[in-house]
Amino acid sequence: MNRLHQRLRLLPREVLKGIRRGLEKESLRVRPDGMLADTPHPSGLGSSLTHPHITTDFSESQLELITGIHADVDACLAELTEIHQIVYQHIGQELLWCTSMPCGLPADDNIPIGQYGRSNLGRAKTVYRHGLAHRYGRRMQTISGVHYNFSMPEAAWPILQQADAQSGPASAYQTGAYFHLIRNFRRHSWLLLYLFGASPTVCRTFVAGRSHGLQERSTGTLFLPGATSLRMGPLGYQSDAQVSLAVSFNSLRSYANSLNDALTKSYPPYEALGLRNGDDYLQLGTSLLQIENEFYGTIRPKPRFRSGERPLWALGERGVEYVEVRCMDNDPFAPIGIAASTMRFLDIFLLHCLLSDSPADTPDEIAAMSRNQHRVAETGRDPNLRLESQGEELTLPAWGRDLLRKFEPIAAALDHAHGGSDYRHALSAADAALANPASTRSARVLEEMERTHDKSYVAFALAQSAQHRRTLMQLPLSAEAKTRYARLAEESLAAQGKIEAADGVPFESYRQEYLSRDLLSGALLRSMS
Repeated sequence: MNRLHQRLRLLPREVLKGIRRGLEKESLRVRPDGMLADTPHPSGLGSSLTHPHITTDFSESQLELITGIHADVDACLAELTEIHQIVYQHIGQELLWCTSMPCGLPADDNIPIGQYGRSNLGRAKTVYRHGLAHRYGRRMQTISGVHYNFSMPEAAWPILQQADAQSGPASAYQTGAYFHLIRNFRRHSWLLLYLFGASPTVCRTFVAGRSHGLQERSTGTLFLPGATSLRMGPLGYQSDAQVSLAVSFNSLRSYANSLNDALTKSYPPYEALGLRNGDDYLQLGTSLLQIENEFYGTIRPKPRFRSGERPLWALGERGVEYVEVRCMDNDPFAPIGIAASTMRFLDIFLLHCLLSDSPADTPDEIAAMSRNQHRVAETGRDPNLRLESQGEELTLPAWGRDLLRKFEPIAAALDHAHGGSDYRHALSAADAALANPASTRSARVLEEMERTHDKSYVAFALAQSAQHRRTLMQLPLSAEAKTRYARLAEESLAAQGKIEAADGVPFESYRQEYLSRDLLSGALLRSMS
């Protein structure tokens, strides 16, 4: 019996039923004509600095909607639906853009950057975004997606630690197990791009002034015929500067050391850019990464943050408490950007990553994983596409079928835990998409564009966004929910005011102190030295 089957058999029904997940969904606010909205964050939605469920990402026009933690898929989706309904109460005739690749964009300098108030904390968030704009351009930062936060219940870890015959602190074992999961995720995440990628096409405004290699599908619309997720390819969340950053996920120590170097050592091109232009800050710092969040990855190890903590220090202090999956495109066919079947497939996928063997990564494998990601992003629906695995080449369908076969006992176990057959249905849908590339989400986007929108990306996304608005506005929304979110908005504005009133040092002093903190001094990380 292999490792996967041994550990799956040890996990009781209540542990599998207790898997926790949460969602963070990004969407651009757009005008009814499909152009980016230039209005400020709606005051009725509270403070983007302190609201627990409604904030902004890079742009003032880019909402990020955040659920709590749920042990039930449908409950998680219900909360995200409710947040969307609340947003639509406050944005007038604007729409939430339903796709990951942006709408019609203005000139780069006219894309509004997120504003977070007068506090040092709020100003730092805005300056960080100015740094992103100078380093990568504002257009790239308007790309949106769905982040899936996943964690095992606490009861799982003693069982798995005993099965692995490992001694030592539970937090150290849990952290190592999540890095085990992450390594496997990075090896196999190309499958998620194939199945759920929904960005095979872009508006021409997104690549204005850039070399891109895309083909024209119609006036104003560019694409690649076999693409699944241009968002995750070279045109998406990519950085030439970060190519040199080969982060190892073999341990908390290797990960922390890699990121710490990028966060603390000056990077000559960013040094040349400079820190300030007069009184205006151009970036937070001149290192390869301004802060931890600048590292672009398909998945992140995450601690549960406390106020004022640096993410890397918090990881070193308490270890990994959950993982954040970051490679999922917004689903333009789902009113809130993700469907229950997708979430259930992610549960299966992540459990497989956790419970299967996970050898250490190597620089050669890290490079191969990057090549696999880009190949699937740009040509994933080519049935002859070959990917690299342990020094060999496999066709995408063959490798995918092998993975889905290994997922079967996990789907069965989750169905047994929850009752019903939803997980096996999610697996069957993936199998059908693997057998027929025309049924993948990316192919459906192109087919719908051609069938009803004269091959226009903006026309397709605008029509879908308008339909989603109608669907959401027609759903019942309780008076209690309206009152609750009104209270949250008021409380968030008050919290922002308290933060602003409490500032006692100039911004420059705050910035220097924040960036000078010892990120490798967390108690757990020190214990591993």
